[in-house]
Amino acid sequence: MRLDKFICKSTELTRTEAKKLLKMGKVTVNDVAIKDPATQVHENNDICIEGEMLTARSSRYIILHKPLDTICSNVDELYPSLLHLIDVDRAFDMHIAGRLDADTTGLVLVTDDGRWSHNIISPKKQCEKVYRVWLRNPLREDTAEKFTHGVQLQGEDDLTRPAKLTQVAEKEVLLTITEGKYHQVKRMFAAVGNKVVGLHREQIGPVKLADLPLAQWRYLTNDEVEAFL
Repeated sequence: MRLDKFICKSTELTRTEAKKLLKMGKVTVNDVAIKDPATQVHENNDICIEGEMLTARSSRYIILHKPLDTICSNVDELYPSLLHLIDVDRAFDMHIAGRLDADTTGLVLVTDDGRWSHNIISPKKQCEKVYRVWLRNPLREDTAEKFTHGVQLQGEDDLTRPAKLTQVAEKEVLLTITEGKYHQVKRMFAAVGNKVVGLHREQIGPVKLADLPLAQWRYLTNDEVEAFL
């Protein structure tokens, strides 16, 4: 974890205030004054501000049912950040592990544990994400086979990784992918001559949205957190 982030996680200081203290040489790591805010530290290091030992708050792990017209960002833009929906202290210190577009609903995981979220979003981890997809046109018979072998996305050199497609209705499918390229689901169907008209994420790894109401959140259970360790 970055030193300035550790300070914010251990105090009520803002990132700007933490950097100011660092610049003044008032922060030590294992009795050595450190001024670089990007210095990587661990929770077993002795980190002090003017001799007072810091202890980081426990990491938080949250599942949220994202509504339409919200964005997976720490700042408001054309649409508001979904972090406004989470009623916890310093919600905007957290980040989203696997973003969804403003016009997409469903399961979002929110945390302030960067190492944990890396296991979800890193392509090397091949964490499965399940989406319910509504299409403009009926599903063609050969689409599932094409997705199994990978399709060529516009602007990409490599094929997508093998994906599992299960038909639910004429224009409704479940799609399971293990990567998260920009607008990937929409681009995959565009590559086979179809168009996504509705998109909803139901599952990440073993964690399912289940009956969590729209725009509501809860803390993950210990088993759910440990599933990504």
